[in-house]
Amino acid sequence: MTTVEQSSVTGAWELPEEFRMLRDTVRRFMESEVHPLEATLPHDAAGLPREQLIPLQEKARSLGLWAMQTPEEFGGAGLSVLGQVVVAEEAAKCRMGAFFPALGAFGGNPPNVMYKATEEQFRRYAQPIIDGTATKAYTSISEASGGSDPARAIKLKAVRNGDHYVLNGSKMWTSHAEKADWGVVYARTGEGRSGISCFIVEKDTPGMSFHRIGVMASFAPYELHFDDVRIPVENLIGEEGRGFALASDFLVHGRIIYAAGPIGIAQTALDMACRWAKDREVFGGTLADKQGIQWMLVDCEVELRAARLLMYQAAWNADLGKDVRTDASVSKMYGTEVAYKVIDRCIQIHGALGLSDELPLERWFRDLRVKRLGEGATEVQRVVIARDLLK
Repeated sequence: MTTVEQSSVTGAWELPEEFRMLRDTVRRFMESEVHPLEATLPHDAAGLPREQLIPLQEKARSLGLWAMQTPEEFGGAGLSVLGQVVVAEEAAKCRMGAFFPALGAFGGNPPNVMYKATEEQFRRYAQPIIDGTATKAYTSISEASGGSDPARAIKLKAVRNGDHYVLNGSKMWTSHAEKADWGVVYARTGEGRSGISCFIVEKDTPGMSFHRIGVMASFAPYELHFDDVRIPVENLIGEEGRGFALASDFLVHGRIIYAAGPIGIAQTALDMACRWAKDREVFGGTLADKQGIQWMLVDCEVELRAARLLMYQAAWNADLGKDVRTDASVSKMYGTEVAYKVIDRCIQIHGALGLSDELPLERWFRDLRVKRLGEGATEVQRVVIARDLLK
């Protein structure tokens, strides 16, 4: 297994060559394909029209940039966690990067829980996504009663009725629900953590409806309502009552990868701020001559280096098969908090221009505010870290 290497000359930690090559391939793709295409879209665009997305995905597939999270035995690239964070950081370096990395070019990844599905379930629902003949699916866990502790907060009921389960209740904060043909929904079939089950739900199932939730970000999630929605028993993933256990297998690693996007965006913002500071003339010199500006840039650089190394460490340990629950929480918490602070400083350095839609900074500011809540809010990560620290 390839991991982070240590240079014998400088003592600095470096990515192994294969991941540096992967990073550079993604970087070139972003510069040649993604950035020019994104420049033609409105400032707050949320995704590409299908007629533009399909050709972009075909170019990505020709370079091997496809289904990178999907294990090789299922037809994907099977990247390690470290490889996934390398790609995720670079893919986020565009205006839509917070919610549409590389504008959706690197698709092909079904919800992770589908790797625990039956052969027939996988063939029918997941394989078309890997093959590129279907759009991505959604995963719906959170509810209005509390998203940070889903094991206790889930109230959507699934009651067995013959060869069907009948679902009643609602879900909140579900991304991509409006465009997906199907999704994975977690519902309560019993008490406690052992009373949660996981179902495949097709979009046009009678009794199901979607409602857009307006938020401060450029990309809106959806509320899902279930009114006597009948789901065939064969759409149950795994055993009844084992849904939360299935989800937990993937949530931890997901937090590490989640941190990569904000770090990539913040790095891009810092690069922009450095260029602006050197070019902007004020009071007989440039912004870069002012110590106050220099120190703001330095704080951004130091914090981003720390966030990236924490992320690499968490990914490295995950690839070694270690328990990385605390590492993942440290990486997610610090990465998203630092990225938000960096964007704020970069807007300050750009002045009024940083608030305008002529630059992506103000959009990133809104989107990264959301990232401090997604995949477990900062305070939830602190609870996880404190629990490990004090046990």
